[in-house]
Amino acid sequence: MRIAGVHSTNYIYGKIASGKRIQTAADDAAGLAIAQKLKKNSNALDVGASNIRDGIGVANIKDSALGTMQESLQRIRELSVKASNGLYGDSEKQMIQGEVDQLLKDIEHTAVGTSYNELKLLDGSMADMNLATNPDGTGMKIQMENVTLKALGIDGYDVTGSFDIGAIDAAMDKISAARSKTGAATNALEHAYNYNTGASFDLTASRSRIEDVDLPMAVSEQKKNKLMQDYRMGMIRRRMQEDSGIMRLFGGM
Repeated sequence: MRIAGVHSTNYIYGKIASGKRIQTAADDAAGLAIAQKLKKNSNALDVGASNIRDGIGVANIKDSALGTMQESLQRIRELSVKASNGLYGDSEKQMIQGEVDQLLKDIEHTAVGTSYNELKLLDGSMADMNLATNPDGTGMKIQMENVTLKALGIDGYDVTGSFDIGAIDAAMDKISAARSKTGAATNALEHAYNYNTGASFDLTASRSRIEDVDLPMAVSEQKKNKLMQDYRMGMIRRRMQEDSGIMRLFGGM
């Protein structure tokens, strides 16, 4: 015998256990469709936010490397001014050039060695990096630079003979411009990240309001159904007892 209300009670138990008001399309077809669309957009925003975090990581690596190069160039400029002093002879200038050569080597090493996930960032071998930050796959761009010694115009820079400090100034200007662009990109990425995470949160909240169960209401409905089920069971037992009594009464006649 199937007892009315048992299926309904079990169904509500299932909702409470899963936390979902919509378990199948039969529960709310329109609501399910909207919830799935919200989920798709929210997931896409989350992926975009992850891509943005990677982009910020790239920008930070670039800026750190450029900052190191900037310090090396500043030191080379100081040594260049020092070498310009007429009080220094050839031997002193050779000693100065020894430090300049090491700094130039460090700059080149940084330019060709700075990478992210095996992608070279500062040697001119990579085009601008496109980041899929939006749900439709479009997004933002991080500009890549070529800051090798040759690109900076200071390859073979030598203070022992005739040299132009202006070449170092020009190289420093290029590094400063690259850092400025990188900083602007980082700010834009951080803004995009905040937007993506905020929008994803709002979409998830909207989806929750559509498909999640109203727990207090569900518990109340479950209790009501349990009372009705107990009442029906009591009525059935009472009817069975009455039928049994009637059968004994007629059976004794």
